Amino acid sequence: MKFVAIIPARYQSTRFPGKPLALLAGKPIIQHVYENAVKSVEHVWIATDDERIADTVKRFGGNYVMTRADHPSGTDRCAEAAAAIAGHTAFDVIINIQGDEPFVCAPQLQALKNCFNDPNTEIATLVKRIESEEVLFNPNRPKVVFNQANYAQLFSRSTIPYIRGKAEKEWLSAHPFYVHLGMYAYRADILPQLTKLEPSSLELAESLEQLRWLENGYRIKISVTEFESIGIDTPEDLEQAKQFLEGKVR
Repeated sequence: MKFVAIIPARYQSTRFPGKPLALLAGKPIIQHVYENAVKSVEHVWIATDDERIADTVKRFGGNYVMTRADHPSGTDRCAEAAAAIAGHTAFDVIINIQGDEPFVCAPQLQALKNCFNDPNTEIATLVKRIESEEVLFNPNRPKVVFNQANYAQLFSRSTIPYIRGKAEKEWLSAHPFYVHLGMYAYRADILPQLTKLEPSSLELAESLEQLRWLENGYRIKISVTEFESIGIDTPEDLEQAKQFLEGKVR
């Protein structure tokens, strides 16, 4: 099984313009993502629509591919990049690594790769067991339930499952809950199919793209990881990441 990792990166961001080029420990965020990815995946490419990001990738010696600027999601940008890369790099699975995850690590990527030991896996993603009420009841941290074969049954911004007959403060001790970490891998023939799907009713209700895939009959393999990296969506997140990195170095 051959893997390629694609890191979608756009310059424009409502909450943090220029985010991929923001410096963390003297390096652009996108460089941290790339360097951590190449530790686990032989072929890594950054997919961008911005020359400033492309120039930065050139300077640190990374691979990049230019994509259209009008993609509605990272999945669509990833699909365009995969089609371009396929002309000179053979792969069976595409790993989509978000460009704002500077601490993506080898155990996470290996967990995704291991999902494809199951020949029925079409799409794979990561979850982590929830340990705090702050995450459990936070609608910005999507939850997931999955079956005994580790295939997703539902993602929701609501807390699922609902624990009947117990106070909310007892829920964590009554049942295991899982938060979705948002990193995906797709079988090469599946990714282009996903980009052709129309938005679904559940997706529009929850604003979660993966619900479109479930509603259309695609199966999402779940891997449980203990490792959760820090995503950077705002300048405040960047400051927290700097503090996190300083703590690791010490």
